[in-house]
Amino acid sequence: MRGFSGIVAAALLLAGCGQPAELRADGAWVRLPAVTGRPGAAYFTLHGGATADTLLAAATPAALRAELHETVTTQGVKAMRPTSDVAVPAGGTVAFEPGGRHVMLFDLGPNVKSGTRVPLALAFASGKRLEIQATIVGAGDPPPGR
Repeated sequence: MRGFSGIVAAALLLAGCGQPAELRADGAWVRLPAVTGRPGAAYFTLHGGATADTLLAAATPAALRAELHETVTTQGVKAMRPTSDVAVPAGGTVAFEPGGRHVMLFDLGPNVKSGTRVPLALAFASGKRLEIQATIVGAGDPPPGR
């Protein structure tokens, strides 16, 4: 029995050593604008890998232009502004959500409709690229999963 318990102990130790965390993104969705011709916004969550990285750009074939943005408060007034990059700490989580970081999507195509999905490509300083599928949500509809 002693040999068996040693094997079990070794297996448990190895299980705790899993693969190193890998940079990933999930939960992507796009809010359509309330007024046609205005920009939409993409939201998602980034999960940092074993080393820190930096998100440099986002793109989708559903829009002519995409920009990283953040919402800031200055003297009690909220405003959106473009940002050139977003740091993703090793093992950390960075949320892109309403009222905070987001990707502005300018000139959305006419076929981008609520209930469909579009690809969202994310480019990082390390050279890593991720592509995730984003669910399209109407202007007055609740976010997916809520």
